Amino acid sequence: MYKILVLGATGFLGGHIARKAHLAGWEVHGFRRDPQSQGHLEDLPVHWHTGTLEDYPALLEAMTGMEYVFHAAASYPKDGNPSLVRDNVKAGMAQMKNVIRATREAGIKRLIYTSSLTTIGSPPPGEERLADERDFYHQGSLPDNGYHEVKFAMEKLALEAVGVGYDIVILNPALVLGPGDVHLSTGEIVVAIARGKAIGVPPGDINIIDVRDAAEAHINAARIGRTGQRYILGGGNYTIMEAVGTIADIADVSPPKFYLPTWVIDLYINIADALPFIPYPPDHLRAYHTWQGFNTAKARQELDLRSRMLEETARDSIKWFSERGYL
Repeated sequence: MYKILVLGATGFLGGHIARKAHLAGWEVHGFRRDPQSQGHLEDLPVHWHTGTLEDYPALLEAMTGMEYVFHAAASYPKDGNPSLVRDNVKAGMAQMKNVIRATREAGIKRLIYTSSLTTIGSPPPGEERLADERDFYHQGSLPDNGYHEVKFAMEKLALEAVGVGYDIVILNPALVLGPGDVHLSTGEIVVAIARGKAIGVPPGDINIIDVRDAAEAHINAARIGRTGQRYILGGGNYTIMEAVGTIADIADVSPPKFYLPTWVIDLYINIADALPFIPYPPDHLRAYHTWQGFNTAKARQELDLRSRMLEETARDSIKWFSERGYL
């Protein structure tokens, strides 16, 4: 039986990684900031450790005796002016350095790092193909987008650590949806659609993966992933209109009627920047012009990635949110 630690076990994806590890017969330990928080793991026999990624002694203590560490503690820095973004990058890098250092000191067999699809760039000009693991986000190309900048800096540290002997596998999930999103990290999208609020949508393509399939791929990455490799964890590629329409159909509400003009999206971003109390901040929307489809063949071949249909993900998500009063 493997002993594993999940950083971010009270979160959406981290909780599902813990569930899949438990189903695999592994002893599951979770690392959390709030000693009262269990995420969606109330029914799971998790050994809890309390601390933060800035608290190196607590982090090292939690890792001691473990064989695998899953770093799924999502960092969601807010966007803003370049100086704020730089501060967020600095903080994210400090956390990542602590995690990497602790894995070496604790003798961890492998670190499985949950990065982000935002670190995957577009194919070079002239290459008519879907983006894949060869493509990198260009640091500084979205200077006011904290999420892109922080995630890239953290992933870069992981790749540099591999170069000096650390065993790290990097996973880049697409838009993760599904049941169990207690904090509405991405679930707010499903909830908004199910409430009939998606009248218009941005143009572009998107890739969506069910959280349960992404979690299963994490377990496989620990077992059979190749050191130093990036793996895109994705499901189907959809136009945003198609994806939102599918979720709306499952929720039995009216589908979106039109694509939002780009000038409307840009205006909304500018207004939201000026009025910080806007309920839906445009953190990811800033990069709408970079949204694209992705090639997931590498993860399918090397991690046995399986992805269910969006209809099943939408149905299970809406049922879960409805049963818990979100709708």
